[in-house]
Amino acid sequence: MKDFSTIHVLVIDDEPAICMSLTAFLEDYGFNASAAESAEEALDLMKNNEYDVCIVDLRLPGMSGEDLILQARERYPEQRHIIYTGSISYNLSEKLQALGMRPEHVFLKPVRVLTLLVKCIKALATATEGNAV
Repeated sequence: MKDFSTIHVLVIDDEPAICMSLTAFLEDYGFNASAAESAEEALDLMKNNEYDVCIVDLRLPGMSGEDLILQARERYPEQRHIIYTGSISYNLSEKLQALGMRPEHVFLKPVRVLTLLVKCIKALATATEGNAV
């Protein structure tokens, strides 16, 4: 297994079980992973920590996941995002598409093949400035 410990991932989901299991999986895979249970908590963590990739649930208490992504990208332009949603009919908004997000950055709960999520995290974290999404 490769060492991904230099890649910092933040999981944002209001379901503690999802935060814990996904964070544990990412840590087992070698990533440096943290969790937040709301958009506000995530933004607070971002003030003092750098995250390469955030895995964001869309339906969060308070601020929505989409609004979190928009604010985070404004404040931390190098940060990349993956949407993790239970909504099977979700389509990326024009605002998120304008940030370079694509359908392959959207994962439906539950992710059946977690290695696809790992590949997406690695690709986003290692994207160069010229072709960053």
